Amino acid sequence: MVNDIAGNIRTVLEFYKELGFDRLPIEISSGVQGTTLNSKPLTQNSSIDKEAALYALRAEIGDCRRCKLSNGRTNIVFGEGNANASIMFIGEAPGEDEDIQARPFVGEAGEILTSLIGNMGKASGSNFTREDVYIANIVKCRPPANQDPREDEIAACLPFLERQIEIIAPGVIMALGKTASHTLMGSETPLAKFSIVKARGHFFEYKGIPVMPTFHPAYFLRNRKDKPLTWTDAQAVLKRLEEAR
Repeated sequence: MVNDIAGNIRTVLEFYKELGFDRLPIEISSGVQGTTLNSKPLTQNSSIDKEAALYALRAEIGDCRRCKLSNGRTNIVFGEGNANASIMFIGEAPGEDEDIQARPFVGEAGEILTSLIGNMGKASGSNFTREDVYIANIVKCRPPANQDPREDEIAACLPFLERQIEIIAPGVIMALGKTASHTLMGSETPLAKFSIVKARGHFFEYKGIPVMPTFHPAYFLRNRKDKPLTWTDAQAVLKRLEEAR
């Protein structure tokens, strides 16, 4: 345990050193009860601060054993992308390819998502690509046989996703599939009865951030005819971002 904590701290220190810091961005103050560490608030427009915060969060997760998904995984899939992204895409869970590569959405479903993001970039006129957004999942380890994550597994992992969202502070989130939509919505409907068909196309808010639920890219491997529906959702996301400027 102590060795894990020391290793995580060492990783964060090395990251700050690479960025050119000669000290950590924290203040040390002495109080009546002793010395305390007070983190400085993130500068919302500083991508360096956000990158550092994400790096520290990944170090905190460490070799996570907080739920049973850790027993069968190959890698933790933390998430990737631009820490200062305006759009965040949140899926369900890593699949086999993602588990091997430790990256989200790299299989066939990933190709569909990458294409969607590229088309959104062209439609927006800014030509943003996958590297300009941020992509993560509700859980960071692959469920066995690609099953839906269980409630206890989601509960164990969700606090880390919530902190990723807080750090990145995207303008809009696209929730990919029923698990992501159901979780961010905080729906009391059992997941098995939650309908992404009914939920998609309608914004809801997650801690003040507009969220557009839509189909998971893997859905289109079997139902390509419904692709235009997700494109409609994507256009609504672009419109919401434009209105917020």
